[in-house]
Formats: sequence, structure tokens, C-alpha cells
Amino acid sequence: MRFCYYKILGISIRASQDEIRSAFRLLALRWHPDRNPEDPQASERFREALEAYETLITPARRSRYDR
Repeated sequence: MRFCYYKILGISIRASQDEIRSAFRLLALRWHPDRNPEDPQASERFREALEAYETLITPARRSRYDR
């Protein structure tokens, strides 16, 4: 099941590139598998955040996603 990338990153639909980058950095620190070796869900949450970030940080991909 796919979730809303904006919700995953905890940002608004009108978020700027800087807000997207900042939100991802916070989540990456929180959920990175190296920082949470005993949490099996950490890697999954990290991958979700990374996918959301990669989609929303690129203007063309973000435009396609928003449609």
C-alpha cells in the first residue's frame, strides 16, 4: 500500500525544496538502519522516506506525482 509522500515526510503540499530536504534529513537521522539496528521497521520507514524524498525533490517527478 502506498502512502502520501507528503504525509510520510510530514510536510504540506506547498512545501519548498528546502522544507523537503530538511524534513527528509530529520527522518533519515531518526530511521536510518545503522542508528536503529535492533528495530526491524527502521529500514522500511527509512526506505519510504527516501522514496518520498527522491520523488518530491525532483521538480519533474514531483509534478508527475501531484497529477
